[in-house]
Amino acid sequence: MTVSIVVVSHSAKIADGAVELAAQMAPDVVILPAGGTDDGRIGTSLEKVLAALEAASGQAAGAGAEGTVVLTDLGSAVMTAESALEFLENPEGVLLADAPLVEGLVAAAVAAQGGADVQAVRKAAEGAGIPAGQPAPAAGGTDHLESPTSAAPDFTGDFELVNQAGMHARPAAKVAGGLASLDAEVTINGVDGASMTGLMTLGAGKGTVLHVEAWGADAEKAVEYVGGLVEAGFGEP
Repeated sequence: MTVSIVVVSHSAKIADGAVELAAQMAPDVVILPAGGTDDGRIGTSLEKVLAALEAASGQAAGAGAEGTVVLTDLGSAVMTAESALEFLENPEGVLLADAPLVEGLVAAAVAAQGGADVQAVRKAAEGAGIPAGQPAPAAGGTDHLESPTSAAPDFTGDFELVNQAGMHARPAAKVAGGLASLDAEVTINGVDGASMTGLMTLGAGKGTVLHVEAWGADAEKAVEYVGGLVEAGFGEP
């Protein structure tokens, strides 16, 4: 994998736990925690963050490192991460994501596992915090098309959920993470397909038909991607 991820939290336990969770869905992605202070208290450590960023870059280098996405929990963690960037020799390859820590991390990890570039990985993380029905930010940091549904979709598809648990966290992360790396606007039953949170709010159980609409250069690929996952039951019973 070419994109690594660093998790900055005030708590070492939270950082470690979030990394452990995300690693279950993205086993090949370098995800490193930077939680707590140097002496084990609640807080943040510039030294820990710098060490994690350097380690993440080094561990991913063997696969042709492209960049690192940083997720944080609370305000001062953001400031610590921003301070760390000032000490890096190559800060251009490190992007801070404005995203919920757990949902954003899982979505980012799945996107990275799927081969998304660093901009798309950040987009996947930030899309996890977008309320249902609102478009996720584009990979370059600008908004998506103002209203992709104002024109007829380029491609559509209808797919029935066959896995027992339906659209729970893992499938939602796979769908959102994969779509985040494509040049397409996608809605699934009316919500943004690149939003893990939005997909989970559908409450779609086994037997639910997902109506997929897509616009853009990768529209056909996006519909096929979702259809392939659904028809394979997301690899679940």
